[in-house]
Parts: sequence; C-alpha cells; structure tokens
Amino acid sequence: MDQEFDAHLQELRRGTVVLACLRLLREPGYGYALLEELGRRGFGAEANTLYPLLRRLEKQGYLTSEWNTDEARPRKFYRTSPDGDRLAAALSADWAALSASLSSLDDPAPEEG
Repeated sequence: MDQEFDAHLQELRRGTVVLACLRLLREPGYGYALLEELGRRGFGAEANTLYPLLRRLEKQGYLTSEWNTDEARPRKFYRTSPDGDRLAAALSADWAALSASLSSLDDPAPEEG
C-alpha cells in the first residue's frame, strides 16, 4: 500500500488506541504489558507511540500512575482515573453512534417525503 493510504489508516486508528488504553487500564497495568495486550486485541501500537500517549493521558488526568519497586526492575503502573472512565464512556458511545452511521451508509438512501 502507498504511504498516503497508510496515513489514513493510521489516522483512523489513533483515537481507537486511546479508547482501548482507557478501557484496558481499568485494571492496573504497565506499559510493556499494555503494548502486548493491545497487539493481541488487534490494536497495533508501537512503544514510541504508546509511552507518550500514556504520559499525555496522565497529565490530562485520565490516567493515574504509581511505581512498583517490589521487583528488581521498577515498573510504572497506570490505571484509568474516574475522569478517564467518563471519557471512555463518552468515546464508546460516540464510537457506537459513528459505527451505526457508517453502517447506514450501506443502506439505500431514505426517500424524502
């Protein structure tokens, strides 16, 4: 596929990764595990995209974080905040409405009456 085509696909998927992160992080998780889970669930994301996204969502108040230093290698765990839960609900509702609207484009146009 050409670069322009790929750019459109990437643009469409960008917002879905935000929603997927907010929903997956209802249970605490760290970056690398989240990256793997996103991949398993069909949300291809790269580390150089995910980590800045996590930091941005945390700065905006949609995620909280804490360091786990119990293991040999400290890890930063993220969790969706109450504001993040509200955002995820709004994004999910909007996604469902957009999906229904897109599906309706396959139906014949309604007649004006």
